Amino acid sequence: MLALASVRDRLDDAAARLAGAGIETPRVDAEWLLAAALGVGRGRLRAAADQSIGEEAAERYEGWVQRRVGREPLQHVLGTQAFRDLTVRVGPDVLVPRPETELLVSWALDLLPAPGGRPLVLDVGTGSGCIACALASERPDVRVVAVDVSAAAVAVARRNVVELGLADRVTVSVSDLFSGLAPLHADLVISNPPYLPTSAMGTLAPEITGYEPRAALDGGPDGLDVIGRILTEAPHWLRGGAAIVLETAGGHQADEVMAMMGDRGLIDLATRRDLAGVTRFVSGRLPNAGRRKGGEAPRRG
Repeated sequence: MLALASVRDRLDDAAARLAGAGIETPRVDAEWLLAAALGVGRGRLRAAADQSIGEEAAERYEGWVQRRVGREPLQHVLGTQAFRDLTVRVGPDVLVPRPETELLVSWALDLLPAPGGRPLVLDVGTGSGCIACALASERPDVRVVAVDVSAAAVAVARRNVVELGLADRVTVSVSDLFSGLAPLHADLVISNPPYLPTSAMGTLAPEITGYEPRAALDGGPDGLDVIGRILTEAPHWLRGGAAIVLETAGGHQADEVMAMMGDRGLIDLATRRDLAGVTRFVSGRLPNAGRRKGGEAPRRG
């Protein structure tokens, strides 16, 4: 019987079930899933509203709807997520890229040296590699070294780098922040680190708590554990005048992060707002006089 139902009937049924499961955008999610099951663009569903669905596509769609009813993220079901001008693969080993993080990339592009000098960027906690890939895609002269403590996340990021044709300028490796890197002098450190206080973890949507890696979200009691480590260690890996730009939980935490940057000797401190008007992004620069006192980058091993 699944194959006899029209596109409209299947969408109506799926949207009702998704709404009953507490999905905030049931019709939109139903449409994305059906479009993917049929192998067409979402915009074509309206023109095909009265057409029936083949058995294979109907069974595929039903399985995906059931997964979404179970609150598995739509992006995990589909396997991909759009990020700026790219589409990256995602899954349970990495965070689903958020629209806010696209603005982090925009600011990083503004902070980079003028085109032509082959600037080097360190993407710390790369996850899916979306930030690294977006920077390399939009600045063809940029080289990116991306790291993540999770080997599973690194595998996802490497696949995205290869599939997007960026392997000549983006490298991804397993590293606990900077500890696995050979000495280098970067022009920018960028990170969307774990920044949520541990106490906030239980308040998140089931799509997050049940399916996204906790280690990429939980920043410790005040959300600042990883951010503090980044700000302490990053200057050892930067050229004089290079920038650090971070995503935070926003609001009061952004103020705290800016104060931490000042305490560590960074200058030109600034913040930017996200799509909702929340002060979320923070940046600072290493003084031009040179790298942080205390000197050479730590050596491996």
